[in-house]
Amino acid sequence: MTQRSSVRTFLRLGATLACAFVLNTAIAQGFDPSKVDWEKLSKIPMRDGFIKQFNDQCAACHGENLRGATLGPALVGADLRRGDTVTEIAASIANGNPAAGMPAWAETLNETQIWNLALYVAEQRQGTTILDKNADIELNIPEGIIAAELHSFRIERIFAGLDPMPFSIAPLPDGRILLSERMRGLSIISADGKQRAFVTGTPPVYDDSGVFLGQVQGLGWMLDVAIHPQYADNGWVYIHHTDRCEDCNELSRKANAPVSMNRLIRGRIRDGKWVDEEILWQADPETYTNTSDLASGGRIAFDDKGHVFFGIAMKAPLDFMGIQDLSLPYGKIHRLHDNGRIPADNPFVDNPDALDSIWSLGHRSVQGLEFNLVTGDLWNTEMGPRGGDELNRVVRGGNYGWPVYTTGVNYDGRPVNVAKKLGIELAEEDAEFPVVDWTPAIAISSFIFYDGDKFPRWDGHIIAGTLRATDLLRMEIKDNKVVHTEVLLENLARFRDIEIGPEGGLYILLEHATDSQIIRLVSVAADEKL
Repeated sequence: MTQRSSVRTFLRLGATLACAFVLNTAIAQGFDPSKVDWEKLSKIPMRDGFIKQFNDQCAACHGENLRGATLGPALVGADLRRGDTVTEIAASIANGNPAAGMPAWAETLNETQIWNLALYVAEQRQGTTILDKNADIELNIPEGIIAAELHSFRIERIFAGLDPMPFSIAPLPDGRILLSERMRGLSIISADGKQRAFVTGTPPVYDDSGVFLGQVQGLGWMLDVAIHPQYADNGWVYIHHTDRCEDCNELSRKANAPVSMNRLIRGRIRDGKWVDEEILWQADPETYTNTSDLASGGRIAFDDKGHVFFGIAMKAPLDFMGIQDLSLPYGKIHRLHDNGRIPADNPFVDNPDALDSIWSLGHRSVQGLEFNLVTGDLWNTEMGPRGGDELNRVVRGGNYGWPVYTTGVNYDGRPVNVAKKLGIELAEEDAEFPVVDWTPAIAISSFIFYDGDKFPRWDGHIIAGTLRATDLLRMEIKDNKVVHTEVLLENLARFRDIEIGPEGGLYILLEHATDSQIIRLVSVAADEKL
C-alpha cells in the first residue's frame, strides 16, 4: 500500500537531529545541518574532483582518457608492470620511474593526493565511477548456455517490468515468489510469472521521494522480506521496513517533516491480506531521523537455533555519526529470538548504556546478511565510501571499525579521519577486519551461501551481486578466507538480491531504471550441452 504525504520530502540528510550528541558532533566537524539549504544544494550537479587532479598531474603523459600519450603508456586496457592494486599503483606514483622519465611524485604530492590518483586509475581500470550508478545500463539477458568454471547454466526470465527500485525476493515452497518494492510494497509473483495485486494491510510505504546528488532519497520504505525457516509449518513472513511518522519526536516537530527508522515485524499472508502482525523490534522514536532510507541497510538472516538477525546501516546525517554509539540502533547488526525476545547471551545485555539487541557494531552500510548453516557463522557485506567495500565474518560483540579503520576515502577524496574528533579510540587488536576488501569499490550487494542441489560443485560457495560494477560473483571459501573468485555474469545490471529456490535454482533480482527483473539461473546438464 502506498501513501503520499502532503509535505513532499526534500531529505536534508538531517536538517535537525534526533539527539544533541549527533548535532554537537556535526557542528564540531564544521557542519551545521540546520544552516544548509539542502533543496538548493540538491540541484548542484555531481562532479568528481579526482578527474581534475588526474588531468593536472598525469594527463600530459597518459592522456585524459588514460589510454596513453606520447610521453607515457596506457593505464587502462593494458597490464601495469608494477601491479594494479591501489596500493601498488600508489607506490608506483610515489616512487616514480626515473629511467622512463616519470618523476617521484612523493616529492611534490602528499600521501592523500597520491592515494586519490591511484584510486582514480584503479576505478577507471575497473570501469566504475562515482558519477554513474549504472542504473540505466543497457540490459541484455544472455541467451543460450553460459559456460562457467564449475557449472554451465542458462538464464530464465521470471518477470520483467518491475519498479526501478525493488529490494527483495523470497521464493516460496509452492513456486510463488514474494517481492518487496521500496515505494510500492509487498506483492506475490505467481508460479506462472504474473504479478498479483499488492498484499493489503502491510505497513504503509511512501512514494514522495526526492533526488539528492543523483540519488533517490525517501522515508518510509519496504526493505527485506524473508520467510521463517519453518515457513511450511508456521507460515511466518518477516518484513524489515522503515517505520515513518510525523510529529513523533523533537526532530520531526522542529523540522515540520517526517522521520523514520528501521523496524522488524512478522505476520502471515492469508487471501492476499497481511494478518497476525507482530512487531518484533522497534527503536525508540526519539532516535528516528530524516536521513534517507536509501542506505539504511534492511537485510534479514536466520540461524539454525531460532534466532533472527537484521542489519541497520546509515541513518545519521553523516555516515560516521552514531556508528560506535551502543545507545543508537544504526551501524549495528541486531539479534533476536525469532519471536522478538532478546537472547540472554547477546553481548551487551548487561550494559545499561547499550541496546540489548545489538550483536555487532562498527558497520557503515550493511548490504547483505547471511548465516552459513554448515559452519555456524554469520557473514555480511557492506559498502565503504569511495573504496573499502567489505565481506565480513560477523562474530559476537565484534567491532568492525567504521569510521576508525577503512581503506576508502570520502567521495571528495578527503581521508576518513574523524575518530579523534569524535573521541573514538579503537585499537587494532580490538577491531575486526574484513575477509575481503574491495578498493576500488564495486558496490557490493546481497549474497547467499549456496546449498542447493542444482549446482552441487558450488556447495558452500558465496554467490554475491554488485551494484555499480554490475557483476555476479562466485567466491570459494576455505578456513574463513576467500581463496578464489569467479565472475559468473559481467556488466549485466545492478544485482539487488539473490535467493535459492525450493528446487535449488538461483533467483536473482535485477535493479534497473526502466526494466527491473527477476531471473533464474538454471543448471545445464552435460547432455544438454551437446
